[in-house]
Amino acid sequence: MATEIENVPAVPALTRKDFVTPNDVRWCPGCGDYAILNSLQRALPELGVPRENFVIISGIGCSSRFPYYMQTYGFHTIHGRAPTVATGVKVANPDLSVWIVTGDGDGLSIGGNHLLHLLRRNLNVTILLFNNRIYGLTKGQYSPTSPVGTRTKTTPGGSVDHPINPLLFALGAEATFIARTIDNNPKHMVETFKAAHEHQGVSFVEIFQNCVIFNDSTWDPVYAKENRDDQMLFLEAGKPLLFGKNKEKGIRLNGLMPEVVDASAPDLLTHQPDHPSPLYSQMLACMGLPDFPTPVGVIRKIERPTYESLIHNQVEDAKAKKGTGTWRELLHGSSTWTVE
Repeated sequence: MATEIENVPAVPALTRKDFVTPNDVRWCPGCGDYAILNSLQRALPELGVPRENFVIISGIGCSSRFPYYMQTYGFHTIHGRAPTVATGVKVANPDLSVWIVTGDGDGLSIGGNHLLHLLRRNLNVTILLFNNRIYGLTKGQYSPTSPVGTRTKTTPGGSVDHPINPLLFALGAEATFIARTIDNNPKHMVETFKAAHEHQGVSFVEIFQNCVIFNDSTWDPVYAKENRDDQMLFLEAGKPLLFGKNKEKGIRLNGLMPEVVDASAPDLLTHQPDHPSPLYSQMLACMGLPDFPTPVGVIRKIERPTYESLIHNQVEDAKAKKGTGTWRELLHGSSTWTVE
């Protein structure tokens, strides 16, 4: 008969209710943020982590109200700087499960530089980037992910900016885990959040999210009921790239380019998120309307030492060579002098 390991306290069973705060949730009725909040509250109890070890960190934007709506520790920081605060939290206490909640404006505009360096450093945190292709909190300006031609208050003649592809941004920074999910599929969101948490390293999750007020139905061409069978490609590791109502279509390579073929065609591509080369992941990140279905699921998952583990290894090596030292020795060491 199994017995509890001595001196190791069991993590109490948690439910969604344990992560619900008494605060009124204030987003516009119908906002996709509600579904994301509910899915994260459902996912966290399944991770086997004590509630006091979760930290939600956000920047500025509609999505950044998240820390108020999660019964965890959290920081509501300043515009674009959530990655900076998260780095400090994780390095100070690597045992914490740190989640960054950001949007396409907060994360890819003013916060783009901070997000870039967090991704390349491979800090063991999870980034949830809500992509509604608009600035919602500031009332409808175009964002870094808005398509060319988007008409907003700041682009009345239509945006001429080429939009950022969030997945390519993460790949360019060599993130070790990259995924995409959608706000109208709670089951897929929960499974994606769990997979992101399990990864040891930085996890970047783009979420297609709908803003009902300023950019309603922006993702309907991809995930509306009448489109999703032909326009979405759900990725499963080790399985061929198939889509369509009856999985009757597939993807294979024609030279260096993907092409849509019948599912019975030879040489269909098999999903390999752990392939060491980023070229396959880059191909998936570039697929989408009008020529290809949009991939959804884990795009890339590779292993690399985490930033905080490397930092703490350096600290331990220094202690082994020089001892623990004191603050006084640090402040009055060889790099200081007295002026008389």
